[in-house]
Amino acid sequence: MTQVDFYILEETSPRARQLFACRLADKVAGMGHKVFVQAESEGAARELDELMWTYHDRSFLPHCLASEVDGEAKVHIGPGAEPAEGFHLLINLGAEVPGFFSRFERVAEVLDGDEGRKAQGRERFRFYKDRGYPLKTNQIGGRG
Repeated sequence: MTQVDFYILEETSPRARQLFACRLADKVAGMGHKVFVQAESEGAARELDELMWTYHDRSFLPHCLASEVDGEAKVHIGPGAEPAEGFHLLINLGAEVPGFFSRFERVAEVLDGDEGRKAQGRERFRFYKDRGYPLKTNQIGGRG
């Protein structure tokens, strides 16, 4: 059964969520797993794509947009479209629970201090809880 982890950031900026998603994707990809990042929109996916090139000054996170699939990339970013098989972690930056979430071993729901996003997160938490998925909440302070 899919393990669902909620990461609650103190910061309120969308950029904080993106940076945390980069760090988490980098860590999991470094362990040899494939990661799919669910973006809110095509524009948000492209913004995250750009950030992954530069978020860390000493490394590069091999990634691609889901619409431009690269077989070598451990991290794929896309809005809405169901990814191919073989991904370990889904990082959800969208407002809804993706319909394909249960294909993943793990789901990371990344929230910040924004009240609207926290309310959406509570709805997603209830969704998973009502269906019996194992849940864990992680409070992330400062820069995550």
